[in-house]
Amino acid sequence: MADLRISGLRKSFGAVGVLKGIDLEIRDGEFISFLGPSGCGKSTLLRCIAGLEDLTDGTITLGSREITGLPSAKRDIAMVFQNYALYPHMNVRKNMAFGLSLNGMPAAEIEARVKNAAEILRITDLLDRKPRQLSGGQRQRVAIGRAIVRQPQLFLLDEPLSNLDASLRVTMRAELSALHDRLRVTMIYVTHDQVEAMTLSDRVVVLDKGRVAQFGRPLELFHRPATLFVAGFIGSPQMNFLTAKVEGQGADSITLSLNGVTLTIPTDGHHPVDPTRPVTLGIRPDRLELASEGQLSGTIRLAERLGTENHLHIDLATGGSVVVITDGTHPARARDKVQLRIPPSDAHVFDAEGKALPRRLDAATEALISEPDGPAEPA
Repeated sequence: MADLRISGLRKSFGAVGVLKGIDLEIRDGEFISFLGPSGCGKSTLLRCIAGLEDLTDGTITLGSREITGLPSAKRDIAMVFQNYALYPHMNVRKNMAFGLSLNGMPAAEIEARVKNAAEILRITDLLDRKPRQLSGGQRQRVAIGRAIVRQPQLFLLDEPLSNLDASLRVTMRAELSALHDRLRVTMIYVTHDQVEAMTLSDRVVVLDKGRVAQFGRPLELFHRPATLFVAGFIGSPQMNFLTAKVEGQGADSITLSLNGVTLTIPTDGHHPVDPTRPVTLGIRPDRLELASEGQLSGTIRLAERLGTENHLHIDLATGGSVVVITDGTHPARARDKVQLRIPPSDAHVFDAEGKALPRRLDAATEALISEPDGPAEPA
């Protein structure tokens, strides 16, 4: 196993720049997710690491060895594709063994590796079946098993669960997490699904238009997003955004005017903001409160009752809309008039360029997001 270092990586297709200067350091044994919307460059970045795309500029180092110019087969990397890519005429055993046999590995060692991988993935009873005789989840396990038998320094997984139904995705997420705990090998996982990234990863790389918007622990991205883009992308339903005017700023707070109401938001450190330009106030749906008096008023357009919670879509009297999450037993209904309160300690503030003002968190949240980076030590 080894760490991975990416420096100044750029990738263009003709005149179109897809990756625009990526710098990352991924530690040995980490589970890292590349997360972002379609077109942000996450799959292209994975393919560059795998050697399936030539770089326009930059270097990639795996352990002590620079692999930038090496062909894919010599990088000691295994990749699991979205579409499984199993050979339909071979049974599971032969699918898993094929790459090893091409490399001239002795039959006894191949058999031992296939058996070990099958036991890890609980597919021993499937070794004599053809891919057409397997379910989607079983095929995905075989594809992962084909990577495991190679015993690579680095696993690359390109949206491996996207073809599975919702319930099976949940099951496979848990199995991937358990697999990483057992193997303790570096894994990079590409996904557009924030739930997968947040639940599986030691750290998450959020990509936006070919650049790294933020790289950090999942809870750090949620509670302390660095930009307006990250704040809106992480969390479902997404954060509510409201335009506000700066009334004043001190070393540990900023005072905003919102619909004629003054709101003082605590901040952590001094980040000067141009008072002549509007800022964006962000508040997550589960932190925006229904109250007898508040800074906002509106009418419930839609009440989504999901059992344990309700999602209230509210049209504001001043224009725009917000979403509020309440307890599932809350009686609010469509067409109800409501008042909304923004707790200052739960609010986020973003300057005119979309950069977050550093915010202060309560001790319990700060402790959660301040845990050491990287993989936990095995029990």
